[in-house]
Amino acid sequence: MSTAAAALDRLLAVMERLRAPDGGCPWDREQTFATIAPYTIEEAYEVADAIAGGNPERLRSELGDLLFQVVFHARLAEEQGWFAFDGVAVSITEKLTARHPHVFADARCTDAAQQSASWEAMKAREREAGGHHGTLADVPLALPALTRAAKLGRRAARVGFDWPDVAGTRAKVQEELGEVDDAVRNERPERQAEELGDLLFAIANWARHLNLDPEEALRKANGKFEARFRRMEGLAGEAGQPLEALDAAAWDRLWVAAKARDRAV
Repeated sequence: MSTAAAALDRLLAVMERLRAPDGGCPWDREQTFATIAPYTIEEAYEVADAIAGGNPERLRSELGDLLFQVVFHARLAEEQGWFAFDGVAVSITEKLTARHPHVFADARCTDAAQQSASWEAMKAREREAGGHHGTLADVPLALPALTRAAKLGRRAARVGFDWPDVAGTRAKVQEELGEVDDAVRNERPERQAEELGDLLFAIANWARHLNLDPEEALRKANGKFEARFRRMEGLAGEAGQPLEALDAAAWDRLWVAAKARDRAV
């Protein structure tokens, strides 16, 4: 048995013990697919965060946490009599083999663009075979909203429903911004959320036309804001200024100073 297989067997045995009715962990025994799902999503983000941080040791640890989530779901399914972990492994192996005929069969593939088109065509056939009909079928509801908006836009674009260019999406963003302004100006709160949603959807698709990931762009903006706000807190502390006592002009001066320190780094 290989080292990897032995390590995986041990992990599966640990999972079985944690769920054991006799002597298992009370918390683990209480969990269901629904209660574990949020942790699965959280662990995937922890992996992404470790990659962004360039920390190999943390990445190893976070990948282990994510693998445990897969093992946990597989154990729950095995207890239901649906499938076990080996079924999960067989399923993805068969799927990857089928989707790479240029590697595992006689198909020819000249470049990455051709491979992407072939991949998407196969996924579409798989969705249809699984009973998911329609261009927008099977786009997961649990995706972050900006990511899902971009994915919906990509799906629609494959059948020709799209803006012709970046300028078209930029114009749509401007149009939707005007509609938000109109809802605010006319004091129609019931429309404000709807129009803001339309604006965010348009921005997500503008990002798609710019070949940018809107979720990643916003994540970076969040990080930049956090870093600058911490610098402002530090600068205020150095000056002996309580944050709650600062007026708009003082906050603005601190923000400018924090940005200047960013540029100096």
